Amino acid sequence: MTESMSNNCPHPHPHSHSHPRARLVSFRFGLAVLVLALGLGRNSNAQFVSGDLEKEPFRYSDTEANNRVSKLIAAMEKGDVALEQDGERGYLRSLLKHLEIPESSQVLVFSKTSLQVQHISPRNPRAIYFNDDTYVGSVPGSSLVEISTNDPKLGATFYSFRMGFRLPRIRQETYQCLGCHATSMTKGVPGHAVRSGYPNYDGDYDVKREAFVTDETSEFSRRWGGWYVTGLHGSMQHMGNGYLQGGMLDTTRFANLSSLDKLFDVSKYLTPHSDIHALMVLEHQTQTHNTITLADFRVRTLEHEDANQDPAERSVQLGMIAKEVVDRLLFCKEFALTSNVSGTSGFAQDFLKRGPKDSKGRSLREFDMLSRMFKYPLSYLIYSDAFDAMSPSLRDAIGGQLNAILQGDNQDEEYRHLTPELRQQIREIVQETKPDLLR
Repeated sequence: MTESMSNNCPHPHPHSHSHPRARLVSFRFGLAVLVLALGLGRNSNAQFVSGDLEKEPFRYSDTEANNRVSKLIAAMEKGDVALEQDGERGYLRSLLKHLEIPESSQVLVFSKTSLQVQHISPRNPRAIYFNDDTYVGSVPGSSLVEISTNDPKLGATFYSFRMGFRLPRIRQETYQCLGCHATSMTKGVPGHAVRSGYPNYDGDYDVKREAFVTDETSEFSRRWGGWYVTGLHGSMQHMGNGYLQGGMLDTTRFANLSSLDKLFDVSKYLTPHSDIHALMVLEHQTQTHNTITLADFRVRTLEHEDANQDPAERSVQLGMIAKEVVDRLLFCKEFALTSNVSGTSGFAQDFLKRGPKDSKGRSLREFDMLSRMFKYPLSYLIYSDAFDAMSPSLRDAIGGQLNAILQGDNQDEEYRHLTPELRQQIREIVQETKPDLLR
């Protein structure tokens, strides 16, 4: 169960630090990338509350961030990197370049789910750009750029950037909001998610109607309410590109769009797209990172607090936690596509370039988009820093379970989508591109 956090905390004020510290912040980093915490299922008995994150082994507020954004900050402070202005775009293009975020990743959200609600509307949506771990949010007419990244050991960390400054500086947000943004109800893990709901004409969600946190398991018909979507998806319908009129959301009028230029002025953005492939990757990526973060937090807690635990009991608990990650990585319960899905922006090509290939030219980043999302359904996030930074015991347990499944030793029902041929192909790719994973 995923639960969004309270929206009632005050907005933070950015502060400058010579050594940026990782802190949970209160602003709702739209994306509908919201600050979220995930629970990993009925078998989870490890609870996280705000106090837990400030204790060993986490010391969340006192732990120095070590991620893509903190490294850019350090390089800028040393003078090794200087952002460049680009006319009306300000520093945005340069910022994306130095964070290694492709412009083709742009997705557009018009729901008011951000700190910058006064700037966002269906006529002026918010642009989100992302790579495998970092997200940048920008709204035309605002000098504020919001940045969030998945820190390998801390989960989500948040930053702000003012475009109008003569000497541009990225600042880590330091306002403490753990009291309402990391509670026992949400298990206290900071992360990201994509939300879908029923927007009104001004971009506000209708709070009387259900909203959804979406991922690759979500029905297509529940996705992207409050978002713009470009791309073809056949007869499948989604909630994007429209808002409530007369109490109804028309899901057919603006389906299968290749252009958004009739809905708002696309010239204000780096690209005219809100690519459907990028949206699908974003959904999978945010929830998979959350799953990895929570699993690692749970194991680190067990190892810290239960050093004398019976080895057999520890092994059972570790196996249960690892299975949650394995099932997410293998796209268990993925929604079955009934139409071909094609994008518009070139995101698919840029996404494929970022990952390793085996000697046969195969990659876990190859799309299928006919009946499922990826041609080889094992998540590319096995290559992420967050995956590598997990507790060694957890990583070994995940590798062991993956090995048993891909070898065909584990024929449990939840892996029935993996044919013998697929298992062999995925195993061969992993053996060449991440040889230390399978145990």
